[in-house]
Amino acid sequence: MLDESLLDAPEALARADRRRLLRGAAEAGARVRTAARHAAEAGLADLRPDGRPRAVLMAGPGAAANAAADILGSLAGAGCPVVRLDPTGVAAAPGALRWALPGWAGPVDLLLIATPDGTEPGLALLAEQAYRRGCTVVSVAPDRTPLGEAVDGVHGLALPMATAPYEQDEPDAASAPGALWALLTPLLMLLDRTGLVSAPTDALERVADRLDRTAERCGPATATYANPAKTLAAELADSLPLIWTEGPSAGPAGRRFAAAIGELAGRPALAAQLPEALPAHGALLTGTLAAGADPDDFFRDRVDEAPALRARVVLLRDRATGKLSAAPAARELALGHDTAISELEPGLTGDDDPHAPHGSGDPGDHGGPGTPGEPRDDADRTGDDALEALAELIAVTDFAAVYLALASGA
Repeated sequence: MLDESLLDAPEALARADRRRLLRGAAEAGARVRTAARHAAEAGLADLRPDGRPRAVLMAGPGAAANAAADILGSLAGAGCPVVRLDPTGVAAAPGALRWALPGWAGPVDLLLIATPDGTEPGLALLAEQAYRRGCTVVSVAPDRTPLGEAVDGVHGLALPMATAPYEQDEPDAASAPGALWALLTPLLMLLDRTGLVSAPTDALERVADRLDRTAERCGPATATYANPAKTLAAELADSLPLIWTEGPSAGPAGRRFAAAIGELAGRPALAAQLPEALPAHGALLTGTLAAGADPDDFFRDRVDEAPALRARVVLLRDRATGKLSAAPAARELALGHDTAISELEPGLTGDDDPHAPHGSGDPGDHGGPGTPGEPRDDADRTGDDALEALAELIAVTDFAAVYLALASGA
């Protein structure tokens, strides 16, 4: 059960937030600036790569490294494949994880290692394996950790991870909002130097500013009615979120949102990209999870029995795609099966309209702010704009996952 009254009680939220998740979400912009400064001090700005790599290999534990690889792959597009190396092992403990390079990896490939821990012996072994293959190795990890020493030993580049401005210890959860930007920012700067993504210094500063503005709108002091993250968390109470994404940048944001809901709030969530989400999740809107399935029993004990789990669509879009958009079909499918739909799209989140970043369509409501009739005909976002749009989607959904976790007592 979700305690919605907690959402509008900032002091109670602070007491419930023992893992400092809200602080991590609020400090995302500061993490970007700190990480950029540390990377520049490490000499990254003066790096002169000898051409572009054939492929980028990404290794690291937890949701932050997974999301970073997903984002880099989305931004790089067809220019260069970004391949995440999945760990193996008998447990998720740092000492038990092991990584291995694919057989084709060699001197023309780049290995990126990202971890908020830095003590994993498996990552140090991976760096040595990459050195023997001739791969270039770059790591982002806390300063003065065994991994940094191992990367230095194989003539790689070890970049220090930016710690929180006021806390030196990372939150326990790998999906914690602050860890992602501390790991991702130096990697964006590196790939910008190689020409694979567009992330110059001024673009990263705009990303930090966008994260700061989003934190103001989504912070605990902002009431639910004007707070898109709190509103989304309240709408997802007692529901199975079906996160449908449209646009290349929205995909990583949606997958990270689903992972954060599971890890932080202890709830199931499914993510898929449009238009394939329609057949993939369509059966969930007609089965036992449908809004109209198993009508409420008049004799059900509403105090002792938890409400039934019902599907709710969350539509994330990172750009308008004109007549090629599958969003109208998604709305029609959801509302046609009496399934509520929540929508989030950057670019509709002007500072003058706190309600703009989020709307919801309830069953039978086809004219609300979350169910516009047609997509806009704006030009597609490219380059730096895509990175800012992605940052906004991630920031709002990070806050929403944290509020869902705190208000549900996870």
